[in-house]
Amino acid sequence: MEKLKISAVSYTNSKPFIYGIQHTDIASKIELSLDIPADCAQKLIDDKVDIGLIPVAATLNMPYWQIVADYCIGAVGAVNSVFIFSNCQIHDVKKIQLDPESRTSNNLARVLLKNYWKVSPGLITNAPDYSHSTDNETAYVQIGDRTFGKSGKYKYAYDLAGEWKNFTGLPFVFAAWIANKPIPQAFVDEFNAALKYGLQHREALFSEIPARADFDVHDYLMNKIDFDLTEEKKKALHTFLEYLKAL
Repeated sequence: MEKLKISAVSYTNSKPFIYGIQHTDIASKIELSLDIPADCAQKLIDDKVDIGLIPVAATLNMPYWQIVADYCIGAVGAVNSVFIFSNCQIHDVKKIQLDPESRTSNNLARVLLKNYWKVSPGLITNAPDYSHSTDNETAYVQIGDRTFGKSGKYKYAYDLAGEWKNFTGLPFVFAAWIANKPIPQAFVDEFNAALKYGLQHREALFSEIPARADFDVHDYLMNKIDFDLTEEKKKALHTFLEYLKAL
């Protein structure tokens, strides 16, 4: 069987998955690349890879897609790595700079702005320095490791997974293992076993990840990220996609 090409997100939240892939036999059966979420999605859309740990919003741009794992990057409340950072309350924000590395989180922000907060600030997609704002009425979306330690540096830090839970009562799925073609069940079973192995050995990662005084990585990977793709999360995923279609 030809090796399957797989793209995974390169953030800390995917490290348990990568550990499982690299420490099981599945590693010899795949070609793995590590990418930012937006590039991961684009590779799958362009058929440069067969499976991707992609932002779920990207599935709306795919003629065929299927979930091929029992695991995801999700949360059942505040996730502590997906934020709108702001110098003022969200209802007073006039502009929001979007994260160029994100698809799902930018769209989650749009869904919440329209349906939960019921505001319509201008959206900026190519800010010269999107990850910084000194303007009192300009906020920005930021995701992943670049948010670590930043929530205390702005007067307002809106955790988008927590706000989604407040809005819908549902958990959230940021990224799932998605294929753009049918995948043999035998491979899916082995792939799931590899991911499970990585999750069961998360403690081994903490000797490899540098400790930070301003962010609790252990709590993040053990508690904040919820990796099981439950039926409730699948419901949340499809609910989110319906909100996206209505934007």
